[in-house]
Amino acid sequence: MYNFIQKLHSGWAYLALLLLVMAVINALIGQLSNKEFLQKDKKISLFALIAIHIQLVIGFILYFVSPLGKASFGQMKDAALRLTSLEHPLINIIAIAFITIGWSRHKKGVTNANKFSSISVFYAIGLVLILVRIPWSMWLK
Repeated sequence: MYNFIQKLHSGWAYLALLLLVMAVINALIGQLSNKEFLQKDKKISLFALIAIHIQLVIGFILYFVSPLGKASFGQMKDAALRLTSLEHPLINIIAIAFITIGWSRHKKGVTNANKFSSISVFYAIGLVLILVRIPWSMWLK
């Protein structure tokens, strides 16, 4: 079961990151070109939000069945174990919180610029945080 969930978490990450990058680029283009916030812009942002939250759920499941997750929590001297048991989950939860805040703030935006700005800023912060804490050495094997 562990191997399946680990591969699902790694594979789904490609889709989630692709959608997140698309949402950030779309929001930046919309913001810089003073476009109207259309239904397609909302859908791109929503699909990124959904994909990232699904990734979080898969990650939580993996955390509790993996020997590199909860089972190795507290082993701070080993950088690899610290990354997978503490840094990666914690930073990604924070990143997903930023993305969720961006989605919530865009709904309260009155102008198109406010909507695009909320998505571009908060989704970009989330994207950077996610990219910083991906365990690249394990992911690219």
